[in-house]
Amino acid sequence: MALETLPLVIAALSGVAMAIQGSLNSALGKVIGLWETTFIVHLVGLLLVSALLFICRLGDGCWADYNHAPWYTYVGGILGVLIIYGVVLAMPKVGVAPATTAIILGQVFTAGLVDHFGLFGMQKIPFSLWNILGTLLMAGGAWLILKQ
Repeated sequence: MALETLPLVIAALSGVAMAIQGSLNSALGKVIGLWETTFIVHLVGLLLVSALLFICRLGDGCWADYNHAPWYTYVGGILGVLIIYGVVLAMPKVGVAPATTAIILGQVFTAGLVDHFGLFGMQKIPFSLWNILGTLLMAGGAWLILKQ
């Protein structure tokens, strides 16, 4: 496997993990509730990353630099709560495949805007005709998956 494809493989595995996580979170949500599940998911994640940072010493950053990051970079935590809540709410109602399809379509559309405008300090990558056609094909595929 070429070194250039490794990040794509890792991204695809993240997608696999997201679909499984959404299913597990939704199952937990049926038992304990939506907000309670959102809390538990973040608490378990906090415990894991705390162990990785403070016990295993896996961090490579510098805590003292937290004030150098733009304020909006901290909104990710809020978005994480909204994402978990939204997934836990949606998956039991529409199913894992349709919800994941809608999630991916939203991600690709938003990612295209972030790339095109170079938002949040990301490299500016113009959205080409091929990107637009690919997104429209994905939207068509999503429509077919969502059509029941």
